[in-house]
Order: sequence, then C-alpha cells, then structure tokens
Amino acid sequence: MSGESRASLDRRRFLGLGVGGIFAASAAGALGPPRFAEATRPPGSRDAASPLFRISLAQWSLHRALFAKEIDTPGFVRGARNDYAIDAVEYVNAFFTDHVADEKYLADLRKTASDHGVRSLLIMCDGLGRLGDPDRAARAKAVENHRPWLAAAQSLGCHSIRVNAASEGTREEQVGRAADGLRALCELGDTFGLNVIVENHGGLSSDGAWLAEVMRTVRHPRCGTLPDFGNFHLGDDRWYDRYRGVRELMPHAKAVSAKSHAFDDAGNETKTDYRRMMRIVLEAGYRGWVGIEFEGGGIPEPEGIRRTKTRLERVHEEFAASAEFVPSPESPGRD
Repeated sequence: MSGESRASLDRRRFLGLGVGGIFAASAAGALGPPRFAEATRPPGSRDAASPLFRISLAQWSLHRALFAKEIDTPGFVRGARNDYAIDAVEYVNAFFTDHVADEKYLADLRKTASDHGVRSLLIMCDGLGRLGDPDRAARAKAVENHRPWLAAAQSLGCHSIRVNAASEGTREEQVGRAADGLRALCELGDTFGLNVIVENHGGLSSDGAWLAEVMRTVRHPRCGTLPDFGNFHLGDDRWYDRYRGVRELMPHAKAVSAKSHAFDDAGNETKTDYRRMMRIVLEAGYRGWVGIEFEGGGIPEPEGIRRTKTRLERVHEEFAASAEFVPSPESPGRD
C-alpha cells in the first residue's frame, strides 16, 4: 500500500470514530513573508498588488501534534503566523469539538487570530452523519448536526463550512440523496451567511464527475466544492484521475486543498504535479486561497508544511513572471 493510501486509510478510520471517539486517540524557526508577496505584474494588470492565489494552512497538517496534545487550536493559529508566515487557516472540527458552543472559547480564538493577523476561512466538519443517507429522517438529523458548527464558523468569521457528501444506493440515487441533504444544509447555512462546500473525500465523492453532478443538482449559490489534489481514492486499488477530477470540480470551487504527502530531492510533490494542477486551478478563473494540507508520514509535519509552501510559492513565481494569468479579486473563494 502506498504512503498516500495509508494516510487516506488512517483518516477514514479517524472519521469513522465519530465525534464521541475522536479524542480517545511544534514547529520552530519562523519564516519571512511569503516570497510572492511582492511579485510584479505587467503594466495595466487589473490588480497589480494582488497575488494569483494566496496560501492558507489546514489544521489537519498538524494532526499528529494535535492528537498528541503537543499543541491546541489556539496554538495552531499562532503557529500559522509565527512558524510558517501564513495568514489564513482552515480548522478541523475534531480538534475543538468540546468547545463548539463555548462562546468565550470562540471569542478568544477569534481574538487570537486577529491579534496575529490570521484570517479564519472555514471549518472542516466530519463525523456529523451522512447528508446523503437513504433515510430522509437521518438526512435531516445530519443537517441539524451541522448547525452548531455553522454558528461556530460564523463566530470565527469564516466564509464556509466544509462537509461530506456520503450516501448509499445506486449512482443516480446517491446524486439525488446527497443533493437533497446539501440543499437543506445550504438553506440553513444561508441564515448564517455561510457557504457549504464539499470536498472529494472518499466514496463516490472522490469521483469528480459524480460530485460535479451533485453540485448541478443542488443548484444553490451557497453550495460549492473544495477540490483536494489527493483525495481521489475510489476504494480497493481504484483511483480517479486527480487532474481530471480537479478540472471537473473547479467550476464550483470556493476553496482548494493542496494535499501533499512526500517530496523528491528537487522539492516536487511525488504524487501530484503542482505546476500542472495549479494551471488547472488558475485556468478555471480561481484566485482564492489554496490550503496546505500535509498528510505524509515520512517527514515531520512542520517540514512537510514548509516544503508544500515552498512548492506553491515557486509555482506562483513562475506563473506571475510569465504574466499568463491576471489576478482577479472577484473570483470565487477570494475571501
């Protein structure tokens, strides 16, 4: 089994524990500002001060340190800025489940982010039930289970919660069931002013064509995708083509996850050609945040985060220097 397969399997096992069991189970060396912060643009560019994309940090990148209680969620936020010079974060609900309704904790967390110049983008929500469950009552319960996290995301100033589209049945039945649950959740999200975005995250959701069809069926402006570069495992030894999958999901994207596992001596991610993948992202018109999600096990988490950041920065420098893509502040996922 490849390292990527093992990491994906470990995460699926973690998700299977549910909210009640996830708790059973730092980085050093501050970096300077992002190297592309002052990238030049050709005269006449619409927004010469804007990068083509900006880099955020997903909390899952430090899941081993978080499970070991070497750091906590406020420490993750501080570390994003102090250790990695990253100014936006994506939370995972597993790491502060006990505080989802704790107004003081959330207010303090928001202040920590503000004090460090860090923007809270979204909360990745797992273990809350199947939004595409064959049973209508179970789908409704799954929707309601997300309510506290919508409230928490609103308190933190996020733009979205990231959810899963797990279902059961034939391919066509699962489209309808997942779309039904997602639309209900989007209508709830609308009352909080928040988007509901779906990651390719196992099962049929790792089939780009299927998830794109779900988006077209939901037909709600708050519903979108979070294309993940690596989560295209369909089960057994079957994999969906990651480049095709990201291309299919990008028209609906409100966030992007730059999954990484391992790197070669030249600094390239061994599973994903980042230059090829980011070309797909930018050709879709996306100019928002690209989240580092290091999931590898062969190197320390801080090193994996830094290598992923360096690779993204190099891709950005190359595309910025070529003037092939023009920044577009109005693009989805910008905020």
